[in-house]
Amino acid sequence: MAEPEKEKKKLSAGIVWREARELIAAHRNRLLLGLVLMLVNRIAGLAIPASSKFLIDDIIGKNHPDWLWPVALGVGIATLFQAVTGYFLAQILGIAGQYEITKLRKSVQAHVARLPVSYFDSTQTGVLISRIMTDAEGIRNLVGTGIVELTGGAFTAMIALCVLFYLNWQLTLIMLVVLGAFGGCMAFAFMKLRPIFRERGKINAEVTGRLTESLGGIRVVKAYTAEPREEQVFGGGVEKLFSNVKRSMTGVSMLGAASTLIIGIIAIVMLVFGGRAIQTHEMSLGEFIMFIFFVGSVVMPVVQMAAIGTQITEAFAGLDRIREIRSKLTEDAEDANRAALPELRGDVAFDQVWFEYNADKPVLKGVSFTAAAGTTTALVGSSGSGKSTLISLILTFNRPLKGAVRVDDKDLTSLKLRDYRAHLGVVFQDNFLFDGTIAENIAFSRPNASLDEIKAAAKVAHCDEFIIEFEKGYDSVVGERGVRLSGGQRQRIAIARALLANPRILILDEATSSLDSESEGMIQEGLQALRRGRTTFVIAHRLSTIRSADQILVLEAGEIVERGTHAELYAQNGRYRQLHDKQYRFEQERFINPGEDFTPEPEKPKGIPRTSNAL
Repeated sequence: MAEPEKEKKKLSAGIVWREARELIAAHRNRLLLGLVLMLVNRIAGLAIPASSKFLIDDIIGKNHPDWLWPVALGVGIATLFQAVTGYFLAQILGIAGQYEITKLRKSVQAHVARLPVSYFDSTQTGVLISRIMTDAEGIRNLVGTGIVELTGGAFTAMIALCVLFYLNWQLTLIMLVVLGAFGGCMAFAFMKLRPIFRERGKINAEVTGRLTESLGGIRVVKAYTAEPREEQVFGGGVEKLFSNVKRSMTGVSMLGAASTLIIGIIAIVMLVFGGRAIQTHEMSLGEFIMFIFFVGSVVMPVVQMAAIGTQITEAFAGLDRIREIRSKLTEDAEDANRAALPELRGDVAFDQVWFEYNADKPVLKGVSFTAAAGTTTALVGSSGSGKSTLISLILTFNRPLKGAVRVDDKDLTSLKLRDYRAHLGVVFQDNFLFDGTIAENIAFSRPNASLDEIKAAAKVAHCDEFIIEFEKGYDSVVGERGVRLSGGQRQRIAIARALLANPRILILDEATSSLDSESEGMIQEGLQALRRGRTTFVIAHRLSTIRSADQILVLEAGEIVERGTHAELYAQNGRYRQLHDKQYRFEQERFINPGEDFTPEPEKPKGIPRTSNAL
């Protein structure tokens, strides 16, 4: 088994290297320009140590003091070239590299958001965030400054000379004055840059937090076909992050240019005052040479090359991880070849549907039923019987292994996912709320809805009863995952959200199982309004909530063992009767006073208003 694993790793490395070459080739013109600027920058940086030869051999040795100022001017011009090329290197390569990171992040996020739900079930959210936010960082070392600096560092290291330098006290004082001025410039620059870096941390936290919410609530996002909106929100966040990085890099590049100019000024001072010091025998020739050469001209490029080499290695690893994700097939990959679905009646039919998560362990076994448009179908059964899996097939979170799920006589596999999901509404047991306002959470299913429409949906769902108690009303922030609201309040907002979507097919997945009786009563009234005229599928542990369903399907071990209305199934004295009586005893112990006479409510004719405890 070892050999195949090695071959797989080698193949992966080969693919990544090919992708890296393609990435570099796609930006070859900019990289070539950057390389030219880098070489000019490095050559200009050698003007300072090179000038020592002219100073020693010509100005001093051959007694040509009239050459002193021309040489100093030449060094000044070279220094100016170095500062200018350094600035444009940061602009051309640094910011452009960050722009490519922004594009890659947006591309990977858009791909991840369209992966099947099964992928999110098996992959940690933090891993996905790392792939999107961190792994993309490495490409700046491929299409940004990394490779160019590596080349420039090698060039400098090969031709640079290492020397030691000594100072006399007069020259030292002059250098201290210059360095003091430079230190002041540095302090001023950092004072200006520090808020930018702080803001970057805040922006990054906001972007990462929203991304975590979006991925954590992927079922809600998919159910309301909100992937494009999440892409837009994420894109806006990373664009804001890019703007911050651009400002900070501009400031840092200007600081780098100023540093270069300071070094040039120091060099000019050394040439002028050091040259005169040698002529007056205040400094020996060896001391002056040691003073001229800058030991960092070798040390810094070598350290830089080592650091960049490590970063490029990390970039390859990041590209490999990104390639792995992008190789996953998205759930809408075939939508271009699927039929559009502008209208939907809501007829749903299962035809001998089989499904399994693990091989040879079917969760659904030949399930067949029909749910006519506008009717309510309730799913009951013990845990693990296949209820949630059946719902996931209706939501197209999963696809049948065998058989077909049809909507309006059309196989779901032949329809565009976005078109179909535009007709869906979902209320989960633990509904996901985003860290925004109440109005924003209700409008998530229809972002272009007016405030009046939002309020109308909230009123039907009995949300207005608690919203008006908040100081900011509909502008109240609910907190991450709605932590500032109670379970019943979150559930009512989810009902309002589904109402606002005006779906043709409605999914109620254990929407009241964890609530107290008072909250359940309010929510049941909202659900009753939500159900009207829609094809509804209900999963409920409390069987008292599904008595009015048009049909009840009893599932056990992935098969439908009973079907019918509440009255029909109760009269059969089968599995449904067992579940009903067991639940009745539980509800009696939980909600009914001891000793109070309570018998199951007889089936009422359709059309007669029911209590808030019935759908």
